[in-house]
Amino acid sequence: MAQSKFIQSVVKAAKGRPKSTEWYRDKIAEFGKPGAMDLIRDGKRDNNPFYGRLNMFFYDPKYKKTLPYYDTFPLVLPLEKYPDGFLGINLHYLPMKLRINLLDRLVDYSKLKNIGLIKPTLKRYLAGRVKTQFRRIDADEFTVAALLPVARFKKASASEVYKDSRAMI
Repeated sequence: MAQSKFIQSVVKAAKGRPKSTEWYRDKIAEFGKPGAMDLIRDGKRDNNPFYGRLNMFFYDPKYKKTLPYYDTFPLVLPLEKYPDGFLGINLHYLPMKLRINLLDRLVDYSKLKNIGLIKPTLKRYLAGRVKTQFRRIDADEFTVAALLPVARFKKASASEVYKDSRAMI
């Protein structure tokens, strides 16, 4: 299958019915791993982050030399706007099971501070370090986007990142 409209293809395959996380993972595997730039091109894009929605974009951290690791293709829910960027929740910092658990709990913004899973995911993003437009992920696409194997960690493996994240929770 061509990578075009990857996320919407998986959503369409669900035929509007609730599916298990396993079903989505199997369908994603069946369709194959999408290219990161394909994912960005396939959706609604803007130069500014979409608040209240998940966003995908390429990022080059300013302090990458001193960071123990970082994600260059984050999946972020922006929370607070700053003059030079924003604070957001990057779901890639959690293993899949915890990621879906957090996603299920994000519906009530007023209780965010009480969710322990958020601590390892809070990241500050500088506007000048964003390398592509922001790709909006709509609510019906959240589960599929969260399950895509597209995190791009530098300086550490995903398993090392997840181990550190679990220790913070």
